[in-house]
Amino acid sequence: MQYLALFLQQTQPDPEAIKGIIMAMVAIIPLIILVALIIVMVPFWFILKKAGFSPWLALVCLIPSLGVLVLLYVLAFSEWKVVPAPQAAYPPQPIYPPLPPQA
Repeated sequence: MQYLALFLQQTQPDPEAIKGIIMAMVAIIPLIILVALIIVMVPFWFILKKAGFSPWLALVCLIPSLGVLVLLYVLAFSEWKVVPAPQAAYPPQPIYPPLPPQA
């Protein structure tokens, strides 16, 4: 960050400083992109698996900007192949006869 501030203050930038900034960006930007893809793909992987789809469909997220949108539409408007789990049924409570009034 210091280099960038110095770079912006100079009228004649140093070619070595420019080279250093570009090399840092070349190293850091792919890592940021990879982390962002993982943050998006892992939840889609589990959602697709639980919905009964192939989890490999999460690779559609690799398509820039349209991949996630297409995947959301697939999940929202298709019929999921999963049968809901049966809900636990509570047994009916016995009905006791009313107590006689106390005198």
